[in-house]
Amino acid sequence: MALLVPGGCARLDVSRPAHVSRRRTVIATLSRPKHETEDWVDASSSFFQNDSRPIMLYDGVCNLCNGGVKFVRDNDQNRRIRYEALQSEAGKKLLRRSGRDPEDISSVVLVEKDRSHIKSDAVLKIMEYIDLPFPQLAFFLQFVPQFIRDFTYDNIAINRYTMFGRSDSCELYDN
Repeated sequence: MALLVPGGCARLDVSRPAHVSRRRTVIATLSRPKHETEDWVDASSSFFQNDSRPIMLYDGVCNLCNGGVKFVRDNDQNRRIRYEALQSEAGKKLLRRSGRDPEDISSVVLVEKDRSHIKSDAVLKIMEYIDLPFPQLAFFLQFVPQFIRDFTYDNIAINRYTMFGRSDSCELYDN
């Protein structure tokens, strides 16, 4: 049985007969890597101090992603969503806040004050924020199993540059 002990190590404690001495062996350390010691939720809390709207993180050089942002903006008349490129410094901080690698631009991410959504879950959540009929469509799409939605999402994401092209510069949008 693995037991956590003070000092951040896991020890293996094996039960043995009374006549055999007990031996403990360190099998793993549980300390955080030094580069992840900053609390990114606290470090990025300023994004939500004056504005509680969620932030859509998108690949700023992807033509499909930029088209998606334009589509969402056109269908979000009440401006319920903010936008930030994954490649921006703010985008990288928000990726860290979401528990993702700051260099990972493989998925759209919707960052809310208390949680983040990725892949097909992010798309469905974004649909809930924009104008009719998209919230209703999102309601029905949630019944498609997530592994099928994410499989479809991943296949499009992997091939997005091939199918839709890539920009030479990162497009940024006003919030």
